[in-house]
Amino acid sequence: METKAFVLYLVTGFSLAVLSTYLLGNSHEDHLQLPASLSSRNSNLTLYYSNGSGGLSSSELVWPALTFSWRTVLATVIGFLGSAFGTVGGVGGGGIFVPMLNLVVGFDTKSAAALSKCMIMGASASSVWFNLRVPHPTRNVPIIDYDLALLFQPMLMLGITIGVALSVVFPYWLITVLIIILFLGTSSRSFCKAISMWKEETIMKKEFEKQQAAPVNSRGELLIDADYEPLVPKEEKTRMQILRFNLRWKRILALVLVWVIFLALQILKNNSVVCGAWYWVLNFLQLPVALVVFGYEVMKLYKESKKRKLDGNPEAVCEATIDWTAMSLTFCAFCGILGGTVGGLLGSGGGFILGPLLLEIGVIPQVASATATFVMMFSSSLSVVEFYLLKRFPIPFALYLISISVLAGFWGQFFVRKLVTLLKRASIIIFILSGVIFASALTMGIIGVESSITMIRHHEYMGFLSFCEN
Repeated sequence: METKAFVLYLVTGFSLAVLSTYLLGNSHEDHLQLPASLSSRNSNLTLYYSNGSGGLSSSELVWPALTFSWRTVLATVIGFLGSAFGTVGGVGGGGIFVPMLNLVVGFDTKSAAALSKCMIMGASASSVWFNLRVPHPTRNVPIIDYDLALLFQPMLMLGITIGVALSVVFPYWLITVLIIILFLGTSSRSFCKAISMWKEETIMKKEFEKQQAAPVNSRGELLIDADYEPLVPKEEKTRMQILRFNLRWKRILALVLVWVIFLALQILKNNSVVCGAWYWVLNFLQLPVALVVFGYEVMKLYKESKKRKLDGNPEAVCEATIDWTAMSLTFCAFCGILGGTVGGLLGSGGGFILGPLLLEIGVIPQVASATATFVMMFSSSLSVVEFYLLKRFPIPFALYLISISVLAGFWGQFFVRKLVTLLKRASIIIFILSGVIFASALTMGIIGVESSITMIRHHEYMGFLSFCEN
């Protein structure tokens, strides 16, 4: 019921925001000849340049030199903390990186978004390396759920393409409103889930303390039965054994294949004429690729789930505890595309939707974080390769920020996992997730509102823009 209410909130909010664009657009019919500054401003919050396809603005790139200054120090601190908390929560942190690089360091918005992807890629890669050497907290399975990764990765990449197209068409203020609606909803939803889980953990800890204080007989045996299992069991395998167990090469190769196909299509599209016949063919070719991989994984999950039910096996086929019905699968596809769309609009890796979504379908926080960062590693690296080919970011600054993010991703995972083990409260991860999303809502929202007010004062066009012309 709570999930349906949240989806209804998103659909209602998005519908009202989009419909209001028609009213504002009609009231500014005398400004149909767009000023040159509008294209540049409309790209401030969007990520039309996220996958390197085309450009909204011909504005000059601004690349500050990598020197020791208070701006570099502040950016390092914010980047380290954002990467550490972002990867732990499984959301990346793009909503924090883009404003930081733009306002603090002084990069133009396109370069800031490109460098944001570099930071997300670095933090995600180091986080994945750390998680591959960590056992599953409760089961004898890999901590990364490869089934869910294969289910969501193609839809996430397809959503990025949709987000890119929408970022060209949607006016700047509308993107700001949609981001605020989405981030406030997901952060509050995650926060409520974290509080609920915290209460459950408190009850479990009290039961464990009662068990420890229970009377024993002459042989030292407990007089009561206890089924309690610790949240983080003691590790018995060596690091190398855990690493080998967590690696599933066939699934990884399948994910890499999808990544390569999408990268090839994007590169070919970048070299074609915008809105030409070949451009649209390459765009639509992404749809069957995503649907084939998604459909294969859907059938696999559905058949295995049905077989287990017939055999009387209550164990879930993957980390998600939902029933793999047509409705739930449609919901997962919708959320995967939505996550990619947000990534296309923002410059994030799509984790702002994927992280909360995995928690919503019953994945425990440790696995949700590991799986979300694993998927983000592919989506962010796809954009980084395209950015590099298009020369959209300065190499020295990118290498510096990637190194900071790599360290932050690793040590963030290390300290938070230790904290979870010490306190036996996995809900800490969900609190961090909701906090990062809320912080992103504030930063992106404030910047967006300020720029939108400026547009209103200048009586600029507030309706939908033309895709091919912009």
